[in-house]
Amino acid sequence: MSIKENLLAINKTIPDTVTLVAVSKTKPMSYIQEAYDKGQRIFGENRVQEMTEKWENLPKDIEWHMIGHLQRNKVKYMAEYVSLVHGVDSPRLLAEINKQAEKHNRIISCLLQVHIAEEDTKFGFNEEELLELVDNEQFKAYKNVKIVGLMGMATFTDNLEQVRKEFSGLKSLFTKLKSNYTDFTTLSMGMSGDYKIAIEEGSTMVRIGSSIFGSRN
Repeated sequence: MSIKENLLAINKTIPDTVTLVAVSKTKPMSYIQEAYDKGQRIFGENRVQEMTEKWENLPKDIEWHMIGHLQRNKVKYMAEYVSLVHGVDSPRLLAEINKQAEKHNRIISCLLQVHIAEEDTKFGFNEEELLELVDNEQFKAYKNVKIVGLMGMATFTDNLEQVRKEFSGLKSLFTKLKSNYTDFTTLSMGMSGDYKIAIEEGSTMVRIGSSIFGSRN
């Protein structure tokens, strides 16, 4: 199937209340243009250099989401244009995003990444660290970042009940924080292999790559 056909098929499985991020990392610009021509406007990348090159060369109404683990020294290269940072996993990274956003007179929307998987390789805050962060006076003083929700990645496993439990736990945490923070509107969870479960458990944003563009090289 073509990229256009894949997009059409996936959009049929996603409710209007859920935002689709087309994960275009490692994919050529021609693939992104094809998806763009079909109406897709939000794309996710995991390398700042690659994302910046694509931003420079592709239509300017594209929203670029940084979905990978982000190093602090790379923030300055994307602060001018990035729409949403999915993986804020430390207070120091958040401070750097605020600093670089201020230089461009921008407010950058961010999601706090929560560690929900059983794998050690995943980044993110645990619940205690998260609650500590959002209660911190320094955090409240940031003027150039806007925390709009949470992001989490489930364990890579065939045990779908475990995946469901992890997503359900993240949704509970999101609901708890949402009652105190009106900007909390986005819960980013679910990828090609588990996005349907994520949506059932309350996801408002899914990150889908291989089901649109084919498997990664």
